[in-house]
Amino acid sequence: MAGSGEQAVRTRARLAALLVDASTGALGAAGGRVAGVYMRSSTPGLLRLAVLVGLPGPLFRPWWRLHLGRPFPAADAYRLGVQVVLPNATETARRYPQFAAGLPFAFGSVYVPVPGGAEPLGVLTVLRPSTSGTADELLDRELLGRLAEGLGAELLGLADGEEAVLVWDGEPLCVGPPTIRPAEARVGRFTWDPATSSVHADDRLHALLGLVPGELEGTGPALANALSPSDAHRILAALHETAAGKPPAAPLSMRSPEGSPRLLDLSPAPEPGPASPVSGIVVDPGPAASADGAADLLPQGVFCLDRLGTIVYVNTAAARLAGREQAWLLGRPLWEAMPWLIRPPYDDHLRSALLSNEPLHVHVRPPASARAGPGAGDCFALSVHPGADILTCTLVPASRVDAPAEPAPDALAMADLHIPEDAAVGDASLTPLYRPIALAIALTDAVTARQVSAVVMQELLPAFGGRRLAIYLLQERHLYLAWETGFPQGFLAPFDGVGLDAHLPGVETLTTGRPIFFESMQQLAATYPGIPMDAEEGARAFLPLIASGRPVGSCILGFDRSRSLSTEERTVLTALAGLIAHAMEKAQRYDSEAALARGLQQALLPRRLSAHPQVETAGRYLPGTQGMDVGGDWYDVVEAGAGLALVIGDVQGHGVQAAATMGQLRSAVRAFALGDRPPDEVMSGTNRLLIDLDPGQFASCCYLRLDPATGHAQVARAGHPPPLLRCPDGRTRVLDLPGGVVLGVDPHAQYPVAELRLEPDAILALYTDGLVERPGADIDEGIDALRLALAKAGGAAGRRGGRSLAGVADRLTATARHTTDRPDDMALLLATRRPAHRR
Repeated sequence: MAGSGEQAVRTRARLAALLVDASTGALGAAGGRVAGVYMRSSTPGLLRLAVLVGLPGPLFRPWWRLHLGRPFPAADAYRLGVQVVLPNATETARRYPQFAAGLPFAFGSVYVPVPGGAEPLGVLTVLRPSTSGTADELLDRELLGRLAEGLGAELLGLADGEEAVLVWDGEPLCVGPPTIRPAEARVGRFTWDPATSSVHADDRLHALLGLVPGELEGTGPALANALSPSDAHRILAALHETAAGKPPAAPLSMRSPEGSPRLLDLSPAPEPGPASPVSGIVVDPGPAASADGAADLLPQGVFCLDRLGTIVYVNTAAARLAGREQAWLLGRPLWEAMPWLIRPPYDDHLRSALLSNEPLHVHVRPPASARAGPGAGDCFALSVHPGADILTCTLVPASRVDAPAEPAPDALAMADLHIPEDAAVGDASLTPLYRPIALAIALTDAVTARQVSAVVMQELLPAFGGRRLAIYLLQERHLYLAWETGFPQGFLAPFDGVGLDAHLPGVETLTTGRPIFFESMQQLAATYPGIPMDAEEGARAFLPLIASGRPVGSCILGFDRSRSLSTEERTVLTALAGLIAHAMEKAQRYDSEAALARGLQQALLPRRLSAHPQVETAGRYLPGTQGMDVGGDWYDVVEAGAGLALVIGDVQGHGVQAAATMGQLRSAVRAFALGDRPPDEVMSGTNRLLIDLDPGQFASCCYLRLDPATGHAQVARAGHPPPLLRCPDGRTRVLDLPGGVVLGVDPHAQYPVAELRLEPDAILALYTDGLVERPGADIDEGIDALRLALAKAGGAAGRRGGRSLAGVADRLTATARHTTDRPDDMALLLATRRPAHRR
């Protein structure tokens, strides 16, 4: 047993190493700063982030889990098996508005599926600087594909058939990116005399700038240009203002010629004047302070973070403003050292700096509980300057900078939002501004009541730190439970179907139209004596779901601990309840229409196929998932004289109208078949009928009349994909038969008849284009893929004791059945003749 445990540990370590190596390699292939791998979890339809390189994991907790049904780029890459490239924020917002609402920053991204057999093992993800248009600058898609394929092969080899190895259920492993430059803080000094425009710099500054000692002994403009060519004019102006006794209140941020962040602190002479000398300190921060601690001479707070959010340098001023000991802060993650910086709205600002790599300037105000030391009560001016591997931050009291001393009203309101102490770091992923936007966008993709409820659970609970959710819908003056999560099993059952006269908060919030909030379970019990309680500790919010003035239902949000909701949080929750109500109202209409549509579809498709002792048939139908589960594809097997007629068709479009037209065509074809008409007459007659009906639609069709005794068949096609034939010896080919135009276009269209012979144990496959068409791919590729699948799946269908024809049909449609996004309906009809000895 011990050996087995040690092996599991070694396997897990090897798995982590493979994921980290692939992510690191993807950074270079995509010109990115951040990379990671999503893997399958033990929960169906859910991916989990397994490895994250270059970002602090807790700050991105809302994206640790990814539902495959959500319209997110990583989900599309997994489901469709294609690379998804988003060059910038504009393209991201256009294609994935819900994803963009949660990360509204200027960055690009790439998502590559990791192949692993029938479905991908995961998704390799890279976040990168934004590019213009659809340019793929610094992006090697071929190399990314090879990295993903190599990772897939390594993972399958590591698993060696053990599926559990390929599942990730824990938190992501967060590692730093490859070090780009030496991790050493450097400080240099200089003096500038405006009277003579001469500069004197020490050797450290020359080394920092990569110059030969003495090379910088020049003029003020030469100094400014050497420090930062792009900021030379700003630096020169600051030098003159400092000489006049007006130094900058905070260190000036600038960029070296290579792009790394630096800080410039200027000090005037004791008796400043227009020609007084100026002293300057230039700091190039790194993971540790320099040996002489020169950066501690800066009066402003300076601290540095690595890209995992760990404080790698902090000067004495920053420690004093944070109210902590310098030694205590060093080496701690930001969410421990300054937790108020990773809560709304400042968490969004930090994400912006990490993802967009643009400087950030914002005013922050720590909550009262975090204010300590000389800076207690201050509003701070925070600047963040991202670098390749280090973020340099300055922190100064706002009263000492030329900016408003108080933060903007929105920022103050959001900073004072109460977040429970037990809430997971980063769970409050969106500011109040983004919460309604994100939920509204997510709800646009939800069609059914169940989908709406799932979106509410995924968006609302994490945003407010909730742990319980129940949604009741109103039907005939009673409330029925539509969705629940987090409550003890069976607890809500007695409340299912309660009338509107019940004295319960979930009822009264709907009848009064007002939300009801309880800060504790004791408060709830006192207001509603005798009400059953699901917990001793916690808080509850009861929200009315009212759309266009009409009651829809009620929503219950539960928290594990007592908590109060601020005025703004209550306002946001009330607004969200309105969004949920409108979505539920739309979903209820859809559910009613869909139920009618499904009944129509079931009535139109054959309950059973006509049987013959010498012929076995199997049919399958799958509706498209965009809209109602009903469409215009159909198949049928009809007795035609002494033989059988096999027919398959596809009415243009999807929905009730297509299904209704399909029903009329199926009846017409069946009537012609029962009259034992030749295939060309069946097609011509059905064509004229469709034109007379004038539904504004056309249809494709393939009609085959089979003699079971001889296997002789006659076929007519009307714009339909060609049949496939798998011979008894395993050879499988596409039957390139002549055909006419689709039905419903030309009243004089002719439909030539082709002949073939169906050998015993051969399999004939008729299908609609929904089974073989893929976005962005040629239909011939899909037909060839179906041919290969038929060759493989049909190998044992005709042998005694082998796979049944129904089993072959199931295998050919397995991928489509497990695909959540089917843009079109699809139908399949298989037929085989039994040998004489097996009749």
